[in-house]
Amino acid sequence: MDATAALTTPSATGAASADAVANPKIVAKNVNVHYGEKHALKDVSVDIAERAVTAFIGPSGCGKSTFLRCINRMNDTISICRVTGRITIDEQDIYDPSLDVVQLRARVGMVFQKPNPFPKSIYENVAYGPRIHGFARSKAELDEIVEDSLRKASLWNEVKDRLDDSGTGLSGGQQQRLCIARAIAVSPEIILMDEPCSALDPIATAKIEELIDELRQNFTIVIVTHSMQQAARVSQRTAFFHLGVLVEGGPTERIFTSPNDRRTQDYITGRFG
Repeated sequence: MDATAALTTPSATGAASADAVANPKIVAKNVNVHYGEKHALKDVSVDIAERAVTAFIGPSGCGKSTFLRCINRMNDTISICRVTGRITIDEQDIYDPSLDVVQLRARVGMVFQKPNPFPKSIYENVAYGPRIHGFARSKAELDEIVEDSLRKASLWNEVKDRLDDSGTGLSGGQQQRLCIARAIAVSPEIILMDEPCSALDPIATAKIEELIDELRQNFTIVIVTHSMQQAARVSQRTAFFHLGVLVEGGPTERIFTSPNDRRTQDYITGRFG
């Protein structure tokens, strides 16, 4: 499937501002999020294609992280949060009451803004998920999953001789790659990344960006970033959020060079945000 047709959003006239996706991985329709009386996300509708990187950009507090957390139901943990509308993954409604949320979060991995390795060994950080989900029938199989996940996260060669060392003893960039390895280890289909480089230096950031480009061959990736340069470098599609509204989405190159909406143009050129 062509990643350039990976995202559609309704325009002010109700017409789609990008071509519809033939077989989208994720489909959101009229998603609203309320935190108590605050209406944080307003009628968001978007299709996200498989095995492509979609970047969410916009000013702080615009709703992009809130929407990201809807995709694996992380907002369920907030008592005053109410989500309405519909989100499907492979045509399955993820808010269906019969859905097992634990299994959903195995399918939809999450990497947070600040690296958060468990206070365990490097090995145990990666082995934890496969072990509790019963993915490995033997120590040899678990060893294989750990090595494969660390290789996919471009970390194996740096840690293979110290797997018993604490994951918290790694550098910030290595910790973030360890968290990516931990997410990969349970064989997710989707990886959500909430500003994964904001706490990292430029060299570590470059490594994470290279890794994202490699991972999109096997995973659907959605990334929230404050860095428009990062969105331009790593994504095939970009969606711009403003004041809880998804203003527009489309091919990254078009969004950055000839956006359809004046608000997008103003944000990208630095007039606000």
